[in-house]
Amino acid sequence: MLDETAGREPLRIEGYASLFGFADLNRDVVEAGAFQRALRLRGARGVRMLFQHDAGEPVGVWDEIREDAKGLFVRGRVLAAGPRGKATAALIREGAVDGLSIGFRTEQFTSRPSGGRYLKQIDLWEVSIVTFPMLPQARLRQAQLVSG
Repeated sequence: MLDETAGREPLRIEGYASLFGFADLNRDVVEAGAFQRALRLRGARGVRMLFQHDAGEPVGVWDEIREDAKGLFVRGRVLAAGPRGKATAALIREGAVDGLSIGFRTEQFTSRPSGGRYLKQIDLWEVSIVTFPMLPQARLRQAQLVSG
């Protein structure tokens, strides 16, 4: 059965945009605490939700971004207000995209003996919904609403 509201209501998503201790495809490893300064300065609303790192048309808003023991957890809403948001929500619903990727500037790091870096402090600008994340384990899922 076709859900008549699926194209108009925000799509709630959540997942890990970064995981501590895992090397990404550039061999960089994010360390716990790396996002704390940026989150303190910007908060979730200061970090943009983009599709494929395209700053030209944001697709939603992040309601929650926090570090936990596992990594950088994000929760937000893909908005159907514009064509890119509507298309992004449809792609997520159908399972065509489920990756997350961070856009940032490195503020502090040390070199890894095997190549790449240990990222110690990151200025987080955006978290994108992507087809192929730099950290393959960084994935999103549709959030389940909990009724109280």
